[in-house]
This record gives sequence, structure tokens and C-alpha cells, in this order.
Amino acid sequence: MTKTALKLKSYLFLFLGILMGSCEQEIQSEKMINQNYSFLLGAYTNDDSQGIGLLVFDHENKKLETKIIGARITNPSFVISNKAQTLVFAVEETAGENGGKIKSFKFERENNKLVLLDTKDSFGDHPCYLALDEKEEFLVVGNYSGGNFSAYKINQGNLEHVQTIQHEGQSIVSNRQAGPHVHSTVFHPDGHFLLVADLGTDKIHLYNFNPGFAVPFNHASIQYFEVDGGAGPRHLAIHPEGNTVYLVHELSAELGIYGFDKGKMSKKQILPLTAPDFIGTVGAAEVRISPDARFVYASNRGEANEISVFEIQKDESLKFIERVKTGGEMPRNFIITKDGNYLLVAHQGSNNITVFERELKSGKLHKLEIEAEFNKPVYLFGLD
Repeated sequence: MTKTALKLKSYLFLFLGILMGSCEQEIQSEKMINQNYSFLLGAYTNDDSQGIGLLVFDHENKKLETKIIGARITNPSFVISNKAQTLVFAVEETAGENGGKIKSFKFERENNKLVLLDTKDSFGDHPCYLALDEKEEFLVVGNYSGGNFSAYKINQGNLEHVQTIQHEGQSIVSNRQAGPHVHSTVFHPDGHFLLVADLGTDKIHLYNFNPGFAVPFNHASIQYFEVDGGAGPRHLAIHPEGNTVYLVHELSAELGIYGFDKGKMSKKQILPLTAPDFIGTVGAAEVRISPDARFVYASNRGEANEISVFEIQKDESLKFIERVKTGGEMPRNFIITKDGNYLLVAHQGSNNITVFERELKSGKLHKLEIEAEFNKPVYLFGLD
């Protein structure tokens, strides 16, 4: 074969390779465009026909659909899956001699079927939060009324209780802070710490995480960080770089921004979640960081029923962007889709779920005229 022919053959293969790559990208893009968003749906229940739900958002046709995939589960107010989406974990937010319940399920994703694997006591009343460590070897549950948290070793979906840590203390709002109320348990991105927000004591407790120890959680050298009295720490989100914590203050309806350096926390900024002229009841609930880590969103219930939008600055402080009505009552939880294009809000008080389109550049929200009905929805967990 001549040099000219060889060169032509090389060009032909190169052209075919580019063409095939382009076609593959177009097919992948089309899949992304046509792919629906799916979410596990946690809620409070009134009867045995209710339980864990599945929410599907068909963004192309602007439709929301819900169905029950785990009936006869009482108050599954917090529900998560592992990364492989083969296991699902849920609380039963109840009270009893040994607290509420934790349930684990085999998750048959192809038909969205849940098969019960295990049920364990939470050892504290009204479990309200679940977290998995990065390696998904441990499950941690925060017990709100119990004022404690419990840890479980995971073995093929079965749960072995290994530890319960009880908090003590109170704070200045007598009707809400007469005792400890653990509201969230969040692993730090470095894998070495667990941050536990206690609404009842106005503290963020800091624990060292040692997965190889018989009892994996022990107080860090600095045991806790105390926020302003009456703030009521609820949910928190940690910046992916690990050096900033964004904390919802439920009782004061504020968003606290705190530095984090090797287990030491410091106050950087406190921002209101209400307009200066707002008059009425409040109840800040959820905080989320956008997938590109450029914006922070926080919800506020009571008579506000709003989401506030903030832009993250270079020093990870926040700049206020806007505040929008959520289209329902008691926006307890919301979620941003993994591509950042949409934000969905669950409303406990008005039994509905609303959808906002999100501007990626500005972070601003635009409400779509679609919604779904569901009984007291309070938590959304995104699925692939």
C-alpha cells in the first residue's frame, strides 16, 4: 500500500472515530434530556395505606407522579438509599419503650419494590434524621425527642446496634428547649468527624469517627460549639471543601455560616430568612448547597413559607440573592436535582409538592405551574 493510500486510510479512520464519538455524545445527551427525575418520598402517615413514596418528575412533559412503594410504615419522615441504590433505610418517627424504629429494605430499583430486611429500635423517641458514612458501613439516626443519636453497623442490609450517645442540657426558649433535641447528624467530608445539631441545647456537638473502634463515636477534643441562645440548630450542610458549615437556625429563622478547621468551629456570619418588614410566625427547616457549590438555599415555614437564595462568595460567606414563596404551607424539605436544573419542595401543611426551574448562572428560582398531591410529604431523596 502506498504512503498516500495509508494516509487516506488513517484520515478515514480518524473521521469515522470522530463521527462515532459525536453520535455517541448525541445519544447520551438525548438520554439525559429524556430521563425523568426520581425521588424517594418521606412523609407522615394517617393509615396503613400510606408510607414511603416514590416521586417521578417528567420534566419534558411537565408532569409529577407519586405512588406508595412501602405501605404500612408509620411516619417514615426520613428515607435514604445507599449509593448503589440496592438498599433503603427509613425511620418510623414514633415513640415507645425503646424509642422509635429504624427499617432497612432491599431496593429492587428496576421495579421500585421495597423488601423489608430488618427493623431495629432507635433507642430514642421520634427518630428524625439518618446518615451513612462515606464507606456505607455505618448508619446514624438522630432521635429528636430522645435527645440522643444511635449508630448501627450495616451487614448486607441488616443492622447491628453499636452505640447510643445521650445529650444533656437546655436553652432559653422554654417551650422548645427544655431538654436536648437532636435534629441532624452529618458526616464531615474528611470522614473524621460527625456533626450533631441539637436544637434543644443550641449546640453543634463534634464527634470523632473511628470506624475500626468497637464504639465508633467519641467526643472530639473540642466537644461542642455553642450558637446564639434561642437559635435552635436544625439541619446543616457542609461545603464540599469542608471548611464552612451552613446551619439553619429553626427558632430564630436565620442561616448561620460557621468556619470549620480540624474540629474547631467559628462564627462567620448570621443572615435572616425573613424580609425586614416581615411579621408572623417562622420555622426555618432545610438548607441545601447547589451541585456546583455556588449557591445556598434555605426554607422557612410558619407564616413565611419561603425559600431564600444566597450566593457563595470567594471566602464562602453568603450574599443574599432573592426570597420566593414556595407555593404551599410548611415547606419542611426541598431538594435540588443533581444537574442543578430544578428545585422541588415538599409541603407538610398543604399536602403538595411544587417545582421550580433554577437559573444555573444566577441561582434564581422560577415556579412552574405543576404540582403533585401527597399526604404530609416532608423529605425528598434523589435517585439516579
